[in-house]
Amino acid sequence: MSRYILAIDQGTTSTRAILFDEKGLPVVASQKELTLHYPHNGWVEQDAEDIWADTLHVCRTVMKENNVTASDIAGIGITNQRETTVIWDRKTGKPVYNAIVWQDRRTADACAALRDAGHEDTVRAKTGLLLDSYFSGTKVQWILDNVEGVRTRAENGDLAFGTIDCFLLWRLTGGKVHATDITNASRTLLFNCAEQKWDKDMLALLCVPESLLPEVRDNSGDFGQTASDVLGGPVTVAGMAGDQQAACFGQACFHPGMVKSTYGTGCFALVNTGDKFLQSKNRMLSTVAIRLDGKVSYAIEGAIFVAGAAVQWLRDGLGIIKSSSETQALAESVNDNGGVYLVPAFTGLGAPYWQPHARGMISGLTRGATSAHIVRAALEAQAYQTQDLLAAMEDDSGFPITELRIDGGMVKNDFVCQFISDITQKPVLRPANVETTALGAAYLAGLHAGFFDSLDAISAAWRYDSRFTPSMDDAARSGLLKGWKTAVGQVLAGV
Repeated sequence: MSRYILAIDQGTTSTRAILFDEKGLPVVASQKELTLHYPHNGWVEQDAEDIWADTLHVCRTVMKENNVTASDIAGIGITNQRETTVIWDRKTGKPVYNAIVWQDRRTADACAALRDAGHEDTVRAKTGLLLDSYFSGTKVQWILDNVEGVRTRAENGDLAFGTIDCFLLWRLTGGKVHATDITNASRTLLFNCAEQKWDKDMLALLCVPESLLPEVRDNSGDFGQTASDVLGGPVTVAGMAGDQQAACFGQACFHPGMVKSTYGTGCFALVNTGDKFLQSKNRMLSTVAIRLDGKVSYAIEGAIFVAGAAVQWLRDGLGIIKSSSETQALAESVNDNGGVYLVPAFTGLGAPYWQPHARGMISGLTRGATSAHIVRAALEAQAYQTQDLLAAMEDDSGFPITELRIDGGMVKNDFVCQFISDITQKPVLRPANVETTALGAAYLAGLHAGFFDSLDAISAAWRYDSRFTPSMDDAARSGLLKGWKTAVGQVLAGV
């Protein structure tokens, strides 16, 4: 009898594989860091062949380390960095260009031109998204228009487009399945979320041939079997979801008003809005949370482009820390931020500002400022950004947010968790398993494989290990938020 679910978590900076048992508990994991390429200012790319090679490596590693064969695996769940875009040849499977990463800003001017032409209201009504280079659609258009011969090949039906989940599924199945799940489709600017289908008007607006597109499926089900040479035997791919929706599922946010916030490379908060596809009044995103057995749940999402990436910059860019584990002690070594704020707009500002040309800034520096103040400011920024999102989400959804379920690498830091609670004035719950993105993928595959018989069973399995409650007085909180708003205003004034 198959005993495991294999979760593939393909992220922006690394690729991981985790084996989960029948109860959804992690057994063994393997991770490989992924190189990002910056060929021009504001451009961010990855080698899709590296992504595939890393995926094979980590999957085979966890199987070997635990003496697991293909027959021991009941299903594979895939979760991925969303919006990152690949186009490949249908015959050879070879990408025609590097993967263009979600952080990439090269199409910012093209998006601005579409906004100036009056298209954004229509785009928002159909897709729930904004005209921003963050999303896949204008990345697809850029590859078609800027890589020699690609548009002709696409129009002839020789090429396939996909986000990373789709590309991995194609490779895992030996090129037999060209499909994506609805959550990844909902992030492309090409998918009509209200009607749940590819939108011909959006395809025409962005000049994308329909022949490029994958089939769109529910998040849990039979996506096809792996080719026998991939894992040593056929295994069913049984679940797929974009990373933030997978984390929302892994946090068991199944009911309207429930919120999760993930602190990885970026920070992404989602509030479940049930069967209502709401239009944001605060430049938040309306997106698909999950679709099971044809029944869709929607969400309002706030996207922040830089969270954990700010800590990476402290390490790799400034060299003031050697590892992220040092940041809590450094932040707590000073009584406060000393008036120092870091606005981490390294790749523009996301929600609710949506300014792709904004750039990061440290303000409030004096002779008394130290590296500890800068580290603290980088950590505090996550709470200020989260407060911006939650205020907008409550206004948009109409649901009072009573607690915040958090996950991702940054939340291992108790200072970050407590400061988020203090600034948002919400209880913050950190789950026993903070890697809920992979867990969500495992849950989705486990539903199809019969490891879990219902969402109630998954909710019952969810546990938190720490609960942080607000302890900051109102005057201190107001003063800190005022300083943050001033810093953001200075960044926006410089655009």
